[in-house]
Amino acid sequence: MNLTKRMLLHGVTGLALASTTARARSAEAAEPKLGPAQTAKGPFEPTWSSLIEDYKAPDWFRDAKFGLWAHWGAQCVPEAGDWYARHMYIQGSDQYDFHAKTYGHPADNGFMEMYPRWTAEHFNPDELLDLYTAAGAKYFVAMANHHDNFDAYHSKFHDWNSVRVGPKKDLIGMWAKAARARGLKFGVSNHSAHAWHWFQTAYGYDPEGARHGERYDAFRLTKRDGKGKWWDGLDPQALYGGAVMPLPSGISTIEDANAWHEKHDRVWDENPPKENPAFVRQWYLRCKDLIDTYQPDLVYFDNFDLPLGQAGLDIAAHYYNASMQWHNGKLEAVINTKHLPAERRMAVIEDVERGLRRDIEPHPWQTDTCIGDWHYNRDRFTRKDYLPAETVIHRLCDIVSKNGNLLLSIPVRGDGTIDSEERRIVQDIGSWMSRFGEAIYGTRPWKIYGEGPTAVESGMFSEGKQKPFTPADIRFTTKGSILYAIILGRPLTDVVTIRALAGANIQRVAIVGSDTPLPFACDAQGLQVTVPSEDSHDFGIAFQIRGQNLV
Repeated sequence: MNLTKRMLLHGVTGLALASTTARARSAEAAEPKLGPAQTAKGPFEPTWSSLIEDYKAPDWFRDAKFGLWAHWGAQCVPEAGDWYARHMYIQGSDQYDFHAKTYGHPADNGFMEMYPRWTAEHFNPDELLDLYTAAGAKYFVAMANHHDNFDAYHSKFHDWNSVRVGPKKDLIGMWAKAARARGLKFGVSNHSAHAWHWFQTAYGYDPEGARHGERYDAFRLTKRDGKGKWWDGLDPQALYGGAVMPLPSGISTIEDANAWHEKHDRVWDENPPKENPAFVRQWYLRCKDLIDTYQPDLVYFDNFDLPLGQAGLDIAAHYYNASMQWHNGKLEAVINTKHLPAERRMAVIEDVERGLRRDIEPHPWQTDTCIGDWHYNRDRFTRKDYLPAETVIHRLCDIVSKNGNLLLSIPVRGDGTIDSEERRIVQDIGSWMSRFGEAIYGTRPWKIYGEGPTAVESGMFSEGKQKPFTPADIRFTTKGSILYAIILGRPLTDVVTIRALAGANIQRVAIVGSDTPLPFACDAQGLQVTVPSEDSHDFGIAFQIRGQNLV
């Protein structure tokens, strides 16, 4: 059953459906092979049971191990950190204060006024992708939209897009071309399924102060108000999502307003919004357009489970079937979602946001994290407190030893560049990967992930609790008959002991990338390897170990 029929059965009728079908009909003419509401045919049905039964993670993802990500949009223009578009409407927040001081009160100058300022004037995807390829990334992901409900591509179903507004460029198209020219797999991240509630703060007001009770810009602006202005012909309500659950009148303290927002408009589940059924239809059309137009190798959904109930299942089945059509019957598609129950981790690849795993996982998985705030924050640069390259490498090794991948975001400034500290970190990552990447790419877990004294915190958002790894921490990977042992730090002495290999029949040990065998001994205490100081590295080293019955 297609999505239109299913939505009719669930009561999405009249104006809610008509508001999106007119544009869908006009786009069908440009898509004669597959209309906007039609899905690709193939073995996958839009049910969890079908996705679980038929999906298998593609080898390219399991082999790639390391990807880089551009989490970039108009929220990077103020250079004030994450969730700017939401928090600038919450009186008492740092971003509200920054916005009022820098751009004016949000009743006068709301978030939509960031788009004329987001010109991406120095954006050079070729230069950035050269840097990221040199750093060892095997896939690249670009943010297609965030919770601020703006499409960074030539969207057929959403006028608030980067071709019409702001940069006036098809950013996803530019990223895709640059990534594929360098042999990278290309992915997109889609965060827009939560826009319907996340952006409701734009319909609020100051509960205190000289302008208390005066509603912010989203509450009063309509398409008619744009006549003669930069946004002439655009409807602010299509950007902000409509006043589904605005802050009720009469709240008179910041504390009470914050409590209301936390309880009512941070609806972090994946149920379709009963208050806004047209949003589901529009999300489906936009997401399908993104997939059909750019044919990504990976789609990251910033959701706990697939987004928006049945619509997410429809998209997943369509994407998998379409991928098989694009690749002559071979499934090459990856979907990432978060916080999945164990029984669904065979259907998509689970992502653990800013977190690690305690042990080897039976199914491929991914950590996504960032060296700073998700959206560019100049304070990070000023304080020099980005995640160091050494920490990135150590976490990558831990993740890979447990059957995972690392997707690392490098925050991009509004003008399309990264700062000098970010560039140095990316280059430092590349200095280690160029020497020891053989122990990462194309590997699979060993019988144990590793050894050492440092406990690993597990689960989403656990990385803040993670203690630094030490040279006594070792992680293992395998490739064919080779065992790799990765030391997480510069060895403190010229002899490294690997206790897990006590009594093993070792035949040869070498530094990864070197043809020269190293002196070693193996006894009941472990494998002892002598390492020349010139072969060491501040972040750690990787051994290539051969022996009988090791793997």
